[in-house]
Amino acid sequence: MAQTDTTARGNWNSKLGFILAAAGSAVGLGNIWGFPTQVASNGGAAFLFIYLLCAFAIGFPVMVAEITMGRKTGRNPVGAFKALGDNKLMYSAIGMWGLICGVMILAFYTVIAGWTVSYVFEEIFFYLQMNEWATWISDTGNGPINAVFATVFMGATISIILGGVSEGIERATKFMMPLLLVILVIMIGYVLTQPGAGVGLEQYLVPDFSKVTAGLVFSAMGQAFFSLSLGMGALITYGSYLSKKENIPEAAAYVTLTDAFIAFLAGLLIIPTMYMAQAQGVAIFDESGNLLASAALIFQVLPQLFHEMGGLLGLIFGGTFFFLLSIAALTSTISLLEVPVSYAIDEHNISRRKAARYIGGGVLIISLIISFDTSLIDLFVVIFNEVGLPLGGFLICIFLGYYWKTDNALREMESGYPNVMKSVFAKIWPLFIKVIAPLAILYNLLSGLGLI
Repeated sequence: MAQTDTTARGNWNSKLGFILAAAGSAVGLGNIWGFPTQVASNGGAAFLFIYLLCAFAIGFPVMVAEITMGRKTGRNPVGAFKALGDNKLMYSAIGMWGLICGVMILAFYTVIAGWTVSYVFEEIFFYLQMNEWATWISDTGNGPINAVFATVFMGATISIILGGVSEGIERATKFMMPLLLVILVIMIGYVLTQPGAGVGLEQYLVPDFSKVTAGLVFSAMGQAFFSLSLGMGALITYGSYLSKKENIPEAAAYVTLTDAFIAFLAGLLIIPTMYMAQAQGVAIFDESGNLLASAALIFQVLPQLFHEMGGLLGLIFGGTFFFLLSIAALTSTISLLEVPVSYAIDEHNISRRKAARYIGGGVLIISLIISFDTSLIDLFVVIFNEVGLPLGGFLICIFLGYYWKTDNALREMESGYPNVMKSVFAKIWPLFIKVIAPLAILYNLLSGLGLI
């Protein structure tokens, strides 16, 4: 615990701790609601197959790159690029861009995460027949309410970061990730027995390849890239705490598998639940016949379903669902805050305690502004999520592939993977980092901006 008051960086106690923490960083609200609704709207299992392909063909190579850079330098994103880039400002700027994107994503993500907590109370108030209170506390346009729950969520995030790497982040994720899985499995088991769920299961697992287009492929790639927390420096930071004894490609593969598995389970829960709601008379499509958007689905359709269920069952199912979302969000916010905290510790010799409190408080100020003007969320999503993260990933690929060089990265991987140079991985990975991943990311970025 001494590290909470010093500038000591800390390390993971085990490979499992790293995998769960990194997977927790990747698993978030995007997995629980963004992924399932994309699947439901884009050919079911056809989208799922393409998503998995993109996760391993594009996401996995970039993840290996980020973790390797972090472990090699033992620094935060800015420090890692500074060390590997021979102190050249243009390279340090890549790390700073990732850090800025992470901070700004954390600012609006905290507000949305606060909504998941407020809806736990909404379910309780509705059960107690305090309908006016339920409506009041679940109003996502209510600035003061948003501010209160964003503050609560940031407070929880800061408290975990204060504990340090092993006693804070690792301990928390070792508890939250298994709990998240258990809740998912139990809820899936219940939903699949309900009327209408079978239709949703068919929509999810039966592929419709007629909907596969170039746009769908790059949409799947964008979802995979974001869901793996790439381009924002989180995995560089987490990699900097990784022991030299650990096999980096193997650890990255486990993280990718865990993230994909939880996304798959989320689909098994959300899509059948949508059609279960439809079977009970709840509208899940708009007037044009399109599936309702993710936020509308989660904060309008599903609460209506839980209310239709009524009684103690509705309370348990609704409260547990939003508690599940809160856990998923918290595993992400702690990684997002750890990046700037690590930067303050490494580059400015600030204690973890001061860094966590001051930086967390600074981000909270931005969150409070967003709380009173939630239209800013859409703007921040475009700038820092849809543009910022792919841009960061592209720059990481170019930097590692053409400046630091993949051979140097592979030599770093030899610690924990002695035969890496003789492996198939060593022959394939450089091609993906130098050519395939950057071209795919750049095309996705430019097409998303309407430039091609």
